[in-house]
Amino acid sequence: MKQDLFQSPDYFNLDALLTEEHLLIRDAVRQWVKKEISPIIEDSCQQARFPSHIIPGLGSIGCFGPTIPTEYGGAGLDYISYGLMMQELERGDSGIRSTASVQGSLVMYPIHAFGSEAQKQWYLPKLATGEFMGCFGLTEPDHGSNPSGMTTNFREDGDHVILNGAKLWISNAPFADIAVVWAKNEEGVIHGLIVERGMPGFSTPEIKDKWSLRASATGELVFDNIRVPKDNILPGVKGLKGPLSCLSSARYGIAWGAIGAAMDCYDTALRYAKERVQFGRPIAGFQLIQKKLAEMVTEITKAQLMNWRLGVLKNEGKATPSQISMAKRNACEVATNIVRDARQILGGMGITGEYSVMRHMMNLESVITYEGTHEIHLLITGMDITGLDAFK
Repeated sequence: MKQDLFQSPDYFNLDALLTEEHLLIRDAVRQWVKKEISPIIEDSCQQARFPSHIIPGLGSIGCFGPTIPTEYGGAGLDYISYGLMMQELERGDSGIRSTASVQGSLVMYPIHAFGSEAQKQWYLPKLATGEFMGCFGLTEPDHGSNPSGMTTNFREDGDHVILNGAKLWISNAPFADIAVVWAKNEEGVIHGLIVERGMPGFSTPEIKDKWSLRASATGELVFDNIRVPKDNILPGVKGLKGPLSCLSSARYGIAWGAIGAAMDCYDTALRYAKERVQFGRPIAGFQLIQKKLAEMVTEITKAQLMNWRLGVLKNEGKATPSQISMAKRNACEVATNIVRDARQILGGMGITGEYSVMRHMMNLESVITYEGTHEIHLLITGMDITGLDAFK
């Protein structure tokens, strides 16, 4: 079994900006990934199988909803801790980080932020341990970047509502116990509903034949006249504010996670370049290889600094959705460029499962698209700096 030799690049000594608790949390997740994810992830991806046996472990190390208060089963950690955890998980694999991101940012976050006390007490502790797994239903077959156009809807029926519609590209859907679903009422106002597996008319077919996120289970959510108790409606929010605030939380985690994938590819490429001998010396001694490696570590360092500063702002309650959007777009762009350079440095070996690079490359093609595409995030920044809306 190939040993995980990863060493984190820290060219500007960012560790000095972290607290002792931050470092302990990061190193604990890093060691868990080395022990539990690295040995099995290539096989899981080759088989396009989510390694469900890791769910209790993710819960036990606090990766499900780490910022949720301890009274609801969370770890009560700050946002830099959360970012570091997502960085380390995605260093292992984007699909594993996606599983944790969905659980924490897209399921536990809205229940905590917008749910009733009864909903919080019932769902959050079970989600924190992985006893319950959740998914988030926003994207539809015909409405991705334009969620306001959703057609999933519900109507009143006594102490229940009747839900109809469908959601697509939903991480965790095939095995989720609950789904936080966003749908329009009869007046066209968007609300969040907690839909539970087993409700008649609720199905979650899996999407097959993916070339990306192969170790993550992705599916559809289909609602065929589902009777959902009104007690399952999130009472604390209506309109797009609800799902968009969830996306900001998830995008923050992705900004850290994508750089984790970039760090892994840089470390792999650097190690390989030092060992691979051509023309009588290691290829790391050639100018074009050094150019690639120098640019990689520069972009990683810039993104690390942005993420850290964003984490400070999040902890202070000052981070804006536009700042989070910029960090997500930057991290994904940096990571996709780095992984392609790393693949070139590895040559033919870069496409094999012996190294993580090609797996990261395929995964990042999803990461740069979900939770807002590269283009959408550019327009979010454009609207923020000009005050003019280019979406319409």
